[in-house]
Amino acid sequence: MTEDGDTIAERKMRFLYALRSRGITDGRVLTAMERVDRGAFVKGLFAERAYEDTPLPIACGQTISQPSVVALMTQALSIQPRDRVLEVGTGSGYQAAVLAQLARRVYTIDRHRRLVREAEDIFRLLDLSNITAFTGDGSHGLPDQAPFDRILVTAAAEDPPGPLMAQLKVGGVMVVPVGQTDTVQTLIKVVRTDDGFEYEELRSVRFVPLVEGMASE
Repeated sequence: MTEDGDTIAERKMRFLYALRSRGITDGRVLTAMERVDRGAFVKGLFAERAYEDTPLPIACGQTISQPSVVALMTQALSIQPRDRVLEVGTGSGYQAAVLAQLARRVYTIDRHRRLVREAEDIFRLLDLSNITAFTGDGSHGLPDQAPFDRILVTAAAEDPPGPLMAQLKVGGVMVVPVGQTDTVQTLIKVVRTDDGFEYEELRSVRFVPLVEGMASE
């Protein structure tokens, strides 16, 4: 039991109900969200709020996204079981863990060494052996592992990053927040076609900025 009398099971049930009420209808995505315990990725003072649909602070000045946004971005990717997925911005590792329920292989990259190290510890604890984490400049993607079936960017760029678009297979999908970082951004779905790229606006969001280069920690 928690301090307010709720059991963890009751909190998780409300958590899933909240996702459905916010337009998450893909059964595979809902199952993935149910399988991955967000509580494993939220530490310290904010652990009690792990099952709330809200972003929460993590180390290195970053955030763990609110679950409904994680689910929305995952649903927009339409991941298939054989897909290879690139995530730019590992953060807490929560989004990668959700992706790992749906894809054959997930590659995730972050500029903060500490975040990658801590996320890898959780991946091992949860036995998520199909995730490979890298420390590096995510704005350049992972050209050595490209091309990818799906790319998910969890930080806001002013435009869909060219290097990432180049690493997307024909028929592949990228989901990325686009816009100035001091204003509300727009979540964009990009589909690579034989002739170029198609764009679809999904909803307004707010993410930390996509920063080039490596962080100090």
